[in-house]
Amino acid sequence: MYTIKGKTGDWEVVVGLETHIEVLSNSKIFSGASANYNPTIAPNTHVSFVDAAMPGMLPVLNEYCVDQAIKFGLGINAEISRVSRFARKQYFYPDLPQGYQISQPADEPPVVGRGWVEIIGDDGNPKKILIERAHLEQDAAKNKHDMHPTKSFVDLNRSGVTLLEIVTFLDVKNSENNSYISSPDEAEQYLRKIREIARALGVSKANMEEGSMRADVNVSVRRAGSKKFGTRTETKNMVSFKFIKNAIEYEANRQVELLESGGTVTQDTMRYNQADGTTSVLRSKEDALDYRYFPDPDLLPLVITDERIERIRKTMPELPEATRARYINTYGLNEYDAARLTETTDISHWFDTAVGNKAERAKPIANWMISELFAHPENYDITNTVRERDADEPRIITPENIAELVDMIGASEINGKQAKEIFIKMLDGETGTPHEIADKFGMKQMTDTGAIEKIIDDVLSQNASQVEQYKSGKVGLFGFFVGAVMRATGGKANPGVVNEILKKKLG
Repeated sequence: MYTIKGKTGDWEVVVGLETHIEVLSNSKIFSGASANYNPTIAPNTHVSFVDAAMPGMLPVLNEYCVDQAIKFGLGINAEISRVSRFARKQYFYPDLPQGYQISQPADEPPVVGRGWVEIIGDDGNPKKILIERAHLEQDAAKNKHDMHPTKSFVDLNRSGVTLLEIVTFLDVKNSENNSYISSPDEAEQYLRKIREIARALGVSKANMEEGSMRADVNVSVRRAGSKKFGTRTETKNMVSFKFIKNAIEYEANRQVELLESGGTVTQDTMRYNQADGTTSVLRSKEDALDYRYFPDPDLLPLVITDERIERIRKTMPELPEATRARYINTYGLNEYDAARLTETTDISHWFDTAVGNKAERAKPIANWMISELFAHPENYDITNTVRERDADEPRIITPENIAELVDMIGASEINGKQAKEIFIKMLDGETGTPHEIADKFGMKQMTDTGAIEKIIDDVLSQNASQVEQYKSGKVGLFGFFVGAVMRATGGKANPGVVNEILKKKLG
């Protein structure tokens, strides 16, 4: 277990994460305005009267966003609530036009109830991280403070974009149940697993760099072996795996030093300082904020049927964890290759398309993808998009191209060197299939045993003295004969056939 070595003994770290992901949908959660939010879009152009909180405008729930939440819930092995509600979460801030946020109340069942994801714990063993809930809510607008020396501005494009907030569970009644995050590395693993599931299911881009995934990080410490949890602090809106790990480590050490010096930890909201990797108090949070939730009178209770859940379950793709296991158990790939091939669902779909129903293709195709294709992203369309391309655009290598190359090697039509030459010609823009390129440039192997035997006879007759030396015991000359035959055939003879015939003739 991860511990901090203090002056007076060891300390354990307890981490809770509240992760927000933007749900992929065409329109916002309670309006028909476009949910396409990014900095390149002109401010206040993707805004409806609902998003701007104009008087009399009523929210209408986007059912697709509910389906996305259910799908994610199934992906994290969670309970799906058959009935949940939306409430108005009361607080005032300039980026909240209504003066409240429509969310799901913390003291009632959300659309997604308790679930879990599995990571590898610090001890090297599988570890289930419990998730308390995942609820739907609307995002706030965006404040901009750097456009004018004395004024701030608000961009409403993000107002009303759908968020799914995923909250880890801390079993306060059974503090020995180590089902929570207990180190910076485990926090990163957990967040990467959440991102992987969200992306695989098409629920969210979950891109921290773009802000479509962010986390509030709760940290507390306690004496090693203690059953009592410590007071936590919360660092808000973290958007980098690296910064989250740094913040956990720094904040945990800060709390240990404070407690060992006789001080007390207060329940503060912290700011993370990127420049030096430290945390500092943003505002006091000694008591839980009272958001004065009350049911939104404009939204009916959300009722979800068993039939709806099963319909969504049937549309779900294989999750990356299951795909990795399939690649290892079915195809015999190692863990590294399986992980590389499941970094995104587009990559795994590309690989599966190339392998088709021929399991013997799997290992060589994996090698081609990892060692060659990944090095040429401009020639590698992982979405396998079919479209017209300009003459000066790079040629796109398709799953069928690589499958054909692998099959040609397996059938001894070409060798590995020739396959690489064909591949390079494709990268250089040569049109046609691998077979067509091999024919065009005369790159196919000679497999005619009669023709190869005649060339071998010529080589042996031209090197009679070397033949005598070989037969007298200088077996190292065998490579000399192989090389001579390959030169005579321009490298096209099948090496296996050449070796077999030479062994027979040399005795």
